Amino acid sequence: MAAMTPPPRDSVPTASVFSSSRSRPPDDTVFFAIFPDCFVSDSPPPSPAHYLQSLHLQILQFLSPHTSSYIWQHEPLSLTISAPPSPSCPCSGKSSVPHLHGKLRFGDNIEDEWFTVFLLFEISRNFPSLSIRVWDNDGEFLLIEAAFHLPRWIDPENSENRVFIRRSDLRIVPKKRLPNPSLPESLKFLVNFEIDSRAAEPIQKAVKDRISDYPERARRNTHCVRVRVPVSVAQVLTHEPCLISLAVEGFYGRDIDTMKYAAKMEKFLSRGRQEELVCVAVKMSRAMYAQLMQQKFQPPKCYPMPNRSEDLTAYLEAELGMKIACGLEMIYQLRRKEGVDARGSNFEKYKDILEKSGYFEGLLPGSMEYKRLREFAEEYYRKSSSAVRTSETMSDPVRRIDDILAMPDSADSFKQHEVPASDDDSWLYGGESELNDALQVRQKEIDQYNAQLRKKSKEPEGSGPSSSTNVDDFNLQDMARSMQAFVEKVSSFEGAEVPENRKSGDGEVDLDVDRFLKDMESVMKRYVPESKDGDAESEEEASSSDMEFDELDSEDEIMAPDGDNEDGEDRFSQSYSAALNQELKNSTVSKSFVQADGQTSKPNEGTSNVPEEMEEDYSPVDVDFNLVKNLLDSFSSQQGQPGPASNLLGLMGVHLPEDSSKGK
Repeated sequence: MAAMTPPPRDSVPTASVFSSSRSRPPDDTVFFAIFPDCFVSDSPPPSPAHYLQSLHLQILQFLSPHTSSYIWQHEPLSLTISAPPSPSCPCSGKSSVPHLHGKLRFGDNIEDEWFTVFLLFEISRNFPSLSIRVWDNDGEFLLIEAAFHLPRWIDPENSENRVFIRRSDLRIVPKKRLPNPSLPESLKFLVNFEIDSRAAEPIQKAVKDRISDYPERARRNTHCVRVRVPVSVAQVLTHEPCLISLAVEGFYGRDIDTMKYAAKMEKFLSRGRQEELVCVAVKMSRAMYAQLMQQKFQPPKCYPMPNRSEDLTAYLEAELGMKIACGLEMIYQLRRKEGVDARGSNFEKYKDILEKSGYFEGLLPGSMEYKRLREFAEEYYRKSSSAVRTSETMSDPVRRIDDILAMPDSADSFKQHEVPASDDDSWLYGGESELNDALQVRQKEIDQYNAQLRKKSKEPEGSGPSSSTNVDDFNLQDMARSMQAFVEKVSSFEGAEVPENRKSGDGEVDLDVDRFLKDMESVMKRYVPESKDGDAESEEEASSSDMEFDELDSEDEIMAPDGDNEDGEDRFSQSYSAALNQELKNSTVSKSFVQADGQTSKPNEGTSNVPEEMEEDYSPVDVDFNLVKNLLDSFSSQQGQPGPASNLLGLMGVHLPEDSSKGK
């Protein structure tokens, strides 16, 4: 069930499961670390290595009833020893706290991850002097599970070395007690302040509800199916049921290269179509069964398939068995080509690891000290070998398969046993109700969380009209006045900025509009000649489009306004206003503003040269009303999330009340 490391001497580091040279752990992996209290106490054990070895064996023995018959998706749960110094171990960071650690790749089967969490809670229940960390590539996923109940101060940035499992409870080291804790500090806090570290009851409930169905849920997650396979495949799966994981992995993760192995079936179909198929029961996880059933796969030409028209049930059993046999062939040939399996006995490989880790410290074989260390390693290996047999088989399938197929066996031995019928697989096609139940649970959490937020938002936070959260007392005119004051105080050529002292108006930049228009007219060749019969517009366009800067007399003429050209200024303003109105008339911009009721005005007749077709009724725009309306619309579109409207109103000190229409 678990991987095993060398028995470390006090001054010798052990091999780490995290220091594999083959590849970095995949994203779908859960990690955990187990820290005994004695290593953070004032009187640590004299021999940390022996203490960890004893604890290791006790935990393996405790887990065996839960894991002996469980089918893991990719690999069994591993548990190894890490004693300082071990710089490659990420569990303890820069600290040097001896511990046990492990990992599990769960792949597409999330049930494996939560079954691991259940086992860790059970370990903490039966070994009360342990503190356990568990995390995956998402970080502290236990906090994610209880996200709606967490205190506001905790977030992914400050959760490191804070979340533990201890005495079958979730523990969170409070920030007010340890603002930036190291691992030893957190472990000491857990030992000395049991009550203060226990997470709130809603957090406990959210996590424990997720694992409350285990271990019964782990048994329900297992699917037993009847298949027809070649005798060699039946032998392997009968002696090592755990190898179904590798068979499914080989089939589901196949590529062009491994498909070549399936086309030949050299290992498991040596006689080709003459091979006899036998009926066996195979146990796998529901995720594995779904991976096999949901993929169409054409049988290799050399594979003996029964006639579909003669016996549909036998054909379907053989089709599923064919996928398993091809997956087993592909994974066997791939592992053999990689050469990952070492020859010789398991203990001899284990002894090689000891020698590479410096366990024997260069002692000569045959010396008394060498013999003593070897005997100690053999005893530790013998006690733990039964618990790690599955792990050894999964890590070295080629050698184990060769050993099994070397045993004498025949099709008759399988025909003598009655094979039970397959389990009902309606769950594969009718999981909608289970999904809806899970969604309803999440929706209930969201509704409760939103209700708490609404309740908090209705509590008074201040005494001013702008800070009130009561809808009835909220004054929209205050919002308009605040916006006007905001613009007057903080608008500048650099943009809207919030000064440290918002009441101060220093540093403002005044813009002289008249001077700006005169400067524009000087650039646009201020003088516009008089026109008759409505030709002013066309002449103005010609003068502006044909104007070239090199025709001007000097730079002073460009920049200096002419005080004797007031009539030209009026014509420029009128023409500019007419062009702007014509542009706005052809758009829908005017429809987006709410105009004042009961007030209309027309352009002054006889004083404007606006074309006749542009003359229409105008109603003045209520600036304050449109300002408040647009701000409220923008705030409402945020749906309670941070956004530009709430940020801008917050800068002005305005806090809008909660939308009472939500949730109805």
